[in-house]
Amino acid sequence: MSKRGGAGGIRIAVAATSAVRRAGLESIIRSHADFDLAGSFGAVASLVSFARNAELDVMVIDSNSIGDLLHELTSDVEIVVLTDVSDARSISRLLRNGVRAILSRESDPEDVLSAIYAAYDGLVLLSRPAAESLTAVYGDQPLEDEAGLSEEITPRETDVLRMLAEGLVNKDIAVRLGISEHTVKFHISSILDKLGAATRTEAVTLGIRRGIIPI
Repeated sequence: MSKRGGAGGIRIAVAATSAVRRAGLESIIRSHADFDLAGSFGAVASLVSFARNAELDVMVIDSNSIGDLLHELTSDVEIVVLTDVSDARSISRLLRNGVRAILSRESDPEDVLSAIYAAYDGLVLLSRPAAESLTAVYGDQPLEDEAGLSEEITPRETDVLRMLAEGLVNKDIAVRLGISEHTVKFHISSILDKLGAATRTEAVTLGIRRGIIPI
């Protein structure tokens, strides 16, 4: 997806049936310098219709209706959903339909901000209930062997890991890669999980041992 944020900010439109929740989302968007609130709607269908002719980067939707959440969502805009729906089947359907981030409706503003950044940067973010629901269904799948784990490190994660080896902090990595510090944190968390490392230092050590980081 072509990123349109640039100097004009990340263009976001929101939808929530509840006027109170909608006002809350609007407040989060308006209070952040990187964001530009392009529209606010009381129905998902209205938001989707608006998105077809608007230069949007992210849609934020608050709803517990799977029917609404699967309502002809456009693939040209990243989607953040706030919902209490957490069964594995519904979560899988949402992810297959292009939803990037799934949060609880009671999420803190900081979590919403992180989800917007993650979606904008092409990452997937799930709330604990959503992640645990998927784990309950797929968690009994056998793990890859250690050699296979290193192959799961993506090219961007490899870049981040090598910068960690250089001693760069999150802010410097974000500037060098042109991404947000939120996204850097997600990459580092993913790296630690994939390598089975408890700390950044251990991740760098394992990266060197496995040939991910040249010496």
